[in-house]
Amino acid sequence: MDVPEFLETISDGLQFQGSYDFSELLSIATARRLNALAAAQDKNRRYYLAFHNGEPEGAIYQDPDGVLYGDNAVVHIRSGRGYGICEVREDRIGTLVMGCRIFEKSHIGKDISRTLPEIGKRPEGIGVVTIQVRKGNQPQNGVRVSLRKDGKIVGSDITTGNGEAGFRVMYGDYTCIIQDRSPSVTQFPVEFTQTTSSHTLDL
Repeated sequence: MDVPEFLETISDGLQFQGSYDFSELLSIATARRLNALAAAQDKNRRYYLAFHNGEPEGAIYQDPDGVLYGDNAVVHIRSGRGYGICEVREDRIGTLVMGCRIFEKSHIGKDISRTLPEIGKRPEGIGVVTIQVRKGNQPQNGVRVSLRKDGKIVGSDITTGNGEAGFRVMYGDYTCIIQDRSPSVTQFPVEFTQTTSSHTLDL
């Protein structure tokens, strides 16, 4: 199920309360540490913001020209007015965020300190890491690949015909979880940096 379909599924029947501008919305969600979905509509434009434990973690913007997700959506999300908000189960918010994650929190004017470099800290960055899954030297098509960091799944994908899956994530160390058609589950440690942006994993 893609992001728009999943969004429609979880928002169906929700009762959105209030009418807040962007800054008010952030204050309320943070103060109450909400797992919630916020939504606003302006003519033919729709704005969605997903909160996990009070933090704005996912964003979606939709207009007649298409749909934007994550960091690309935030510039539009800030201009939204009349946001209603509704609490949603934490697992559902987590699943939604995987498809529309906000990586650069400075884009929403919140938690700017996260983006400031610390002395002695490894430089942070964001990019696309590619995982290729092989078995007997043959690329494996249709295999589910997930990345986990600090105990949380941060991305999930299905390999293509060349056995590859891609993830847009921050630099760092991850656990790659591969579930083949057996279905058996195999885990691999992977590192993602500017110089290690692809990994080939053999089952």
